[in-house]
Amino acid sequence: MAQRVQVLLVCDLHDDDTEGTETVNFSLDGTSYEIDVCRQHGGALRDAFAPFVGAARKTARGGSAGRRRRVATGVDPAAVRAWAKSQGLKVNERGRIPADIVERYTAAGH
Repeated sequence: MAQRVQVLLVCDLHDDDTEGTETVNFSLDGTSYEIDVCRQHGGALRDAFAPFVGAARKTARGGSAGRRRRVATGVDPAAVRAWAKSQGLKVNERGRIPADIVERYTAAGH
């Protein structure tokens, strides 16, 4: 037996069941959002964002190769690992760096 599943978008900004035409994803202050909108509201949203998008710069999405991840202490994990190895300390190539090694790294003036 076969089943057919159909998803119907409804505009999140209408009080009735006005059909949505798209889902728009956007981000603000580090929080990502998505909203289902009709053609009218999709255009209004883009028009409202247009001056800001025009003046903004694009950023890479998470996990981009050119971007370095920082741990909560604000240190560069690659630099900590390199320093630890130069000091003869054992540290894994990946994963969390032990807090005592990070503390020693920062105490050494890095």
